[in-house]
Amino acid sequence: MNSTGIVSALICGILFGYVLENAGFGSPVKLTAQFKLSDWSVFKVMFTAIVVAAVGLWLLRAVGLLAPDSVAVPAGLMMASAVGGAMVGAGFAIGGYCPGTSVAGMFSGRIDAVVFAIGIVLGTAAYAFAFGPSMQAMKEIGQLAQGDTFTEVYGVAEPVVLAIMGAALVGVFYLGSWFERRGSGPVTARQAVTGA
Repeated sequence: MNSTGIVSALICGILFGYVLENAGFGSPVKLTAQFKLSDWSVFKVMFTAIVVAAVGLWLLRAVGLLAPDSVAVPAGLMMASAVGGAMVGAGFAIGGYCPGTSVAGMFSGRIDAVVFAIGIVLGTAAYAFAFGPSMQAMKEIGQLAQGDTFTEVYGVAEPVVLAIMGAALVGVFYLGSWFERRGSGPVTARQAVTGA
């Protein structure tokens, strides 16, 4: 909508937050239930979004509506991704929020989300302050070349990767439904809002 994309990002962010909150995804009750394997809603939604986006981008490139090099793929940082993912996952499990859901929870008036968001800001500031040669060296362990994708690194055709992702998505839905049937079922949006 504008040259820098700020307006578009703001509108999309507000709409995304609205949808998150109305689905109950701004609640730590629903979010932590996925770590107990009693509610797979968040995982199902996010994995579905990933597969739909991957298939959509591939189709757009296949029919010539999207240039192959028009989507920037940053360098893969394997060690940094593993360490960062473990830390974000631990924070998610302990606090009940990820960065996006904490903002949604904060604007919904949840005090714990405010505390979590403050922790994110302080943690980010501490990382920026402590960043130095040792962190840069760790970050570069297992670094892949700029623009490398899974298909480029391992030589697997994109349709094969997409088929594997699709099969994994079906498996997630099947496995998630099995776990939810064994428990009390997924947390509803009302339960997420009330905390009951």
